[in-house]
Amino acid sequence: MFPTEEVTLPSKGLIYPQDNLLAKGVLEMKYMTAKEEDILTNETYIKNGTVIDKLLQSLIVTPIDYNDLVVGDKNAIMIAARVLGYGKDYTFNLDGEEFTVDLTEVADKELKEEYLTEKHKNEFDFTLPTLNKTVTFKILTHLDEKKIETEVKGLKKINKNESAEYSTRLKHMILSVEGDYERKTVRQFVDTQLLARDARALREYVKEIQPDVDLTFDLETEAGDVKGGVKIPIGITFFWPDTEL
Repeated sequence: MFPTEEVTLPSKGLIYPQDNLLAKGVLEMKYMTAKEEDILTNETYIKNGTVIDKLLQSLIVTPIDYNDLVVGDKNAIMIAARVLGYGKDYTFNLDGEEFTVDLTEVADKELKEEYLTEKHKNEFDFTLPTLNKTVTFKILTHLDEKKIETEVKGLKKINKNESAEYSTRLKHMILSVEGDYERKTVRQFVDTQLLARDARALREYVKEIQPDVDLTFDLETEAGDVKGGVKIPIGITFFWPDTEL
């Protein structure tokens, strides 16, 4: 009933099982309607931080499980949603100055197949530089992110001063240590053996290889200066500048 467009995923589908529709590397999205504008102004969704996810779920036509999406592919879908809904030009304020960028120039940071341990399997290997141990890890999905958020909130209820987000993310990201896939082994390793320098090296490697979109632009100021590599701000106004929060 509505016009649709195909959106290419930065992961190229390589990260999903072959029987998953996301393995095709593309999905179909419909153009934004008044229904989606209602979602954008839903106070409950805004307060609990789910408004963007609710919007994207409403726009995706391909019958996928939204929880399966990795974050980088979600970002690509978000950019496509903005272009399909309100056009390619996005105007925002930065340091008191107004800039406009063309969102169709946002480039995909595609996943390279050689990084995978096996095609259509969300597993990657990395050797920790200091401990010299090999860990197998995954790119986190939307479902993983929800589980991490729930676990972190639970830990804070037990201890208000607890700040375990980094270690909790690692426990969900790392699948095995030296070939041992036992969850108890992985969690104990993160808590008692994983050095901070190795954890940082792993995070940097994940950042390097994971599929995503490049939201950085070179911006020219009114004075003629160029601000290089500026990451454009994303929020509710990214979709609807007139939205009042």
